[in-house]
Amino acid sequence: MTTDPHRAPGARRPRPAHAIPWLLMYHSVDHSTDDPYRITVTPGRLRRQLSWLCSRGLRGVGVAELLRAYAAGRGAGLVGLTFDDGYADFVEHALPALREHGCTATVFALPGRVGEDNAWDPLGPRKPLLTEAGLRAVADAGMEIGSHGLLHLRLSGAGTATLRRETAHSRAELQRVTGQRVTGFCYPYGAVDQRAIDAVRTAGYDYACAIDAGPLTGPYALPRSHVRQADNAWRLAAKRLLLPLRRRHPFPVAAGPLPAGQRGGADTLPGTVVR
Repeated sequence: MTTDPHRAPGARRPRPAHAIPWLLMYHSVDHSTDDPYRITVTPGRLRRQLSWLCSRGLRGVGVAELLRAYAAGRGAGLVGLTFDDGYADFVEHALPALREHGCTATVFALPGRVGEDNAWDPLGPRKPLLTEAGLRAVADAGMEIGSHGLLHLRLSGAGTATLRRETAHSRAELQRVTGQRVTGFCYPYGAVDQRAIDAVRTAGYDYACAIDAGPLTGPYALPRSHVRQADNAWRLAAKRLLLPLRRRHPFPVAAGPLPAGQRGGADTLPGTVVR
């Protein structure tokens, strides 16, 4: 067996990009140029980004589907697509582009702000969020609906009552609205600590998305790459090539939620048909 003389003994060899689940983080898809937080891509840019993925033999899917495929050894050609906050523009602009390219995605919504706007962003601009009817339309279109918490609160350092409300209660509300089992969570602001992870798992979720979670990286703190308007083909290619270097921490496929008797949230709600 040959060894690399330039690699320290016991050092982990970087894995190829296709061996690591790649998750892309979007927010709003709109024509607006007022974008102080760099969370908006135009419909045209989104289409070009999806076309680039397709040209590389990649297909965008929701996170739950991505993780199932990786667990079965079939994830090499898949990329996770996520849309945070549940903006109403997803239906008008993102959904048609996804359908054109044969993709699906996960939309992380805020059931405590349904039909309201992004009041948590002090600089604006104000963007409307999906209504209950909009959430059902997205789910019926084949997209996965996940929770982004109830009110878009920072969960690192949060108290027990807040953690339970933002994880378990938000899950119950989304299941009531959509009639589907909600298995994914996304930490607002990407802010995560061990207590937040424990709350998410206790609430019955199968996975959770972060941004860069460092040593907490795992099925309840999945790393993602933020996609911006400036991300052309060259920038996307660079993000993909750098993926093994940025994801230095172990990436277990799944830990699974706690057994039903130990959870704080319900899998199936009274009067809800889960499909």
